[in-house]
Amino acid sequence: MKKTLKVTDIIALGFMTFAFFLGAGNIIFPPLAGQLAGENMLSAMSGFLVTAVGLPLVGIIAVAMAGGGWQGLTRDLPSKVATLMAVLIFIIIGPAFAAPRTGLVAYEMAVKPFLSADAGQASLTTFSVIFFAIALFFAWSRGKLIDMIGKFLTPALFIVLAVLAIAVFVNPQASIVAAQGEYATQAFTKGFLEGYNTMDTFAALMFGMLIVDVIRSKGISDEKTTCTYLIYAGLIAAAGLAFVYISLFYLGATSSTVAPNAGNGGVILTAYVMALFGAPGQVILSAIVLLACLTTAIGLISACADYFSSLTPMSYKKWAVVLAVICAVVANVGLNQLIALSVPVLFALYPVAIALVALALVRKWLPNPRLAYRVVLLVSFIFSMIDVAKYLKFDVSMFSSLPLFNYGMAWVLPTLVALVITRFIGGKAMGSHQDKLA
Repeated sequence: MKKTLKVTDIIALGFMTFAFFLGAGNIIFPPLAGQLAGENMLSAMSGFLVTAVGLPLVGIIAVAMAGGGWQGLTRDLPSKVATLMAVLIFIIIGPAFAAPRTGLVAYEMAVKPFLSADAGQASLTTFSVIFFAIALFFAWSRGKLIDMIGKFLTPALFIVLAVLAIAVFVNPQASIVAAQGEYATQAFTKGFLEGYNTMDTFAALMFGMLIVDVIRSKGISDEKTTCTYLIYAGLIAAAGLAFVYISLFYLGATSSTVAPNAGNGGVILTAYVMALFGAPGQVILSAIVLLACLTTAIGLISACADYFSSLTPMSYKKWAVVLAVICAVVANVGLNQLIALSVPVLFALYPVAIALVALALVRKWLPNPRLAYRVVLLVSFIFSMIDVAKYLKFDVSMFSSLPLFNYGMAWVLPTLVALVITRFIGGKAMGSHQDKLA
């Protein structure tokens, strides 16, 4: 008899998936985007939801269809290329950007509001050392404590965000004002690109295999059933993330009075909570955000250390120490600076991740998957570098005739064309030739 999960188990699996994704970036980017989008909030929010909710969900589905692991997802690529991609993704969601960002968001939202106005670099340095030392302590154990904290923390965080959302819609602190900057002319596209910053499409490719392991630990062995439950979990998580983003976008759009000209979303959210609830609300929000960011940091350090220790002779615990130290150092760059540094990297690699997900979804219709994966991913990377060069202020006007060039998405049409072409070329004869060359 085929084993199945109870409805309560499926809901719990969905909340666990939501917990994987709900980190620092999910909280800090929507408020700032909402404030800048102003009257164009709906258009900007729609674009943001595509990349911050839709793509991670599709990513989880792609992982499920590929058999639940990175190896299945990249089986048509040379093993060294697949490993390089995994290493780059783990570096991005680990020591380079996402993990240090958890410490920075915790400092901005949970600690800085209680410090004096002249608190400087020394306070950030002290906090980052303590924060990542605690994260290292828990990551070392690799035990059940992380799971236990997550079970209680995630519902608590969601409840607090739900209360905040209701308060924002009932008592908005300002009127929605005119859109600023690029949000005034291309709100959807700007929101779409802003969704890159959550890094959740990268995370989906790595978290998908963890969720599959959890499903299988419940005794589910049938691949089709596992895929179905993984999709259910993704849908529940996507609904939760969409709720959080919509409420935080509206919060940002109505924040012009309480947090004018804010540098990041953490500042906006902190000021808004103070305006709504006063000091007691700030204490509660600080505690929840601090714990949420801490558990995210623990999970990221643990996942990265586990993967890197599988590639090198260095042990898991030594990798955990190295990663925690790097995170503490990188965190001292400052939140605004770290976000600015991460943008060109995301512009370069996000299109590749999107192309990989698309290929996984259409793989069974490709006459020569090995050829298609190589061509499409290479095209997406080459043309994504045009967007990177443009962001870095290099002269790339020779490519200005490309569709969507002005919107920072010059990679879209060439990648789509490459995907369509490889759908119709590279039959069995060419496939056997490719096999001999590989």
